[in-house]
Amino acid sequence: MNIGVLGTGFGAYHVELLSKMEHIGRVVVFGRNEVKLQKLQEELKVEVTTDIDDILFDADIDVIDICLPTPLHKHYAIEALKNGKHVFCETPVCYELADALDMKQAEVQYGKKILVNQFIKFDPAYKYLYEAVQQQKYGKLLSFTLKRETSPMWGDLGLDSITTNLMIHELDFLTWLLGAADKFTVWGNNAGTDGEALVRVFFEQSDVSAEILVSSQMPETYPFTVGYEAFFEHAKLIFHESDDMNGVIESTLYEYTSSGRESIILEKANPYEQSIKYALQCLREGSESTLSLHNAMLALEIAIAIKHRLV
Repeated sequence: MNIGVLGTGFGAYHVELLSKMEHIGRVVVFGRNEVKLQKLQEELKVEVTTDIDDILFDADIDVIDICLPTPLHKHYAIEALKNGKHVFCETPVCYELADALDMKQAEVQYGKKILVNQFIKFDPAYKYLYEAVQQQKYGKLLSFTLKRETSPMWGDLGLDSITTNLMIHELDFLTWLLGAADKFTVWGNNAGTDGEALVRVFFEQSDVSAEILVSSQMPETYPFTVGYEAFFEHAKLIFHESDDMNGVIESTLYEYTSSGRESIILEKANPYEQSIKYALQCLREGSESTLSLHNAMLALEIAIAIKHRLV
């Protein structure tokens, strides 16, 4: 497959991952920063261009990987579909449900697919939880809490943006696990600081209690942290991962049963790499995908509804 990558921010990481994958032919990268483009060309031997049309109108390109700012996703996704190309799009896929509906309509109109980088589904710890629930490894799931915490280092993550830009990953997982969730209670606070927020959402499911907690107002010394606690009929799982953003990542998953505590050794896998590889396989084979635009829209719809209750 020949891939066009739009963007040299996070797109540069996509290019690095693509350069190591099988079944990849040409990789053509669009960007405005010629220094970044030259570096990618020299280090990874990819083609580069400062004219986005070079990719959109290249008949040999099979998939366009969109790593541009979110407000640009809809336009370039639809342009890619118009020109006979599939799309792999970074999250969040867009900020408004109407834009996602336009993208979905374009999928039908032009007969090509948009897949979204819902990479949390390929994180070994979250994959373990999902499979434990599906297989009822510990009996039925009774309750779980998902969390994501960061210091204010990623730009605006205030009450009007934290659900679509940070919580979206937990919502992707929740809808993957439970399906659509339309009954929930919301609490949020920005402590008087614009661009920062602490939000808790409690989901009212008939058979499972679920909560998501996200914060962008942690102290600067606090590591980027994700995790979950899951209560089953016969066990509890506790996952905690922290990243000090200087290369030190600490990650643990513990299983508590009547036999005691056991550390779960997870597979070594890069969720970003696995997500891209899986998406390209689905597009190559024409198979259904858990990364579908439809599934991304389930999470987006909830994120927008939560935001409307916060602001």
